[in-house]
Amino acid sequence: MGTRYRRILLKLSGEILAGDAGHGIDEAVIGRLADEIREVHALGVQVGIVLGGGNIFRGLAASARGMDRVGADYMGMLATVINSLALQHSLEKRECHTRVMSAIEMARVCEPYIRRRAMRHLEKNRVVILAAGTGNPYFTTDTAAALRAIETGADVILKATKVDGVYSGDPQKDPNATFFPRISYLDILNRGLKVMDSTAISLCMDNRLPLVVFNVGVRGNLLRVVQGESVGTTVGDE
Repeated sequence: MGTRYRRILLKLSGEILAGDAGHGIDEAVIGRLADEIREVHALGVQVGIVLGGGNIFRGLAASARGMDRVGADYMGMLATVINSLALQHSLEKRECHTRVMSAIEMARVCEPYIRRRAMRHLEKNRVVILAAGTGNPYFTTDTAAALRAIETGADVILKATKVDGVYSGDPQKDPNATFFPRISYLDILNRGLKVMDSTAISLCMDNRLPLVVFNVGVRGNLLRVVQGESVGTTVGDE
């Protein structure tokens, strides 16, 4: 079966890697994710990945407790590097060639993020994990995902979540929350829906970059999205 996209940017939250424990890295979860990424990659799809770091350290929460926001955000960026190295290890165990590129240079650990080099890796069919957010405090990894997707010419951002897509409220708290199979960026901003932060949504909207929000907890959903099945919520223009 063919694929809808040639190049994707997959956004994974740190919380997903934590599994049921809620913190740290669950080896079984990261292994299952690596299996699914390998399946998509085997179809010839070029894969970029941005990981969050909330399973290890959450900068915004730490700054709310009185820590300096800039320092806390840098700690959060370093947490994403740990997650990126863990996912790289899982992918390479599955013979999936992977590069970690960090916005904060740490030459002994991974490559520095250089846009042209990242694109070359993608063209050579290496999975590219883009770590350390944008390298700047005050920007989330959602914004980093939008920025890197635009920079590397991705066809779509696939935002992996624990719910089936975008709802009018939190479906785990509000049984009457409405599911949206399709919604515009402007609607998300106007309704204040917590899909991605407003900077990330605005970046996608201004650059007409489509976004698919889907439940990565269902085995095979990532493959179904890439193959063009209607899974989750598609976010785009009006």
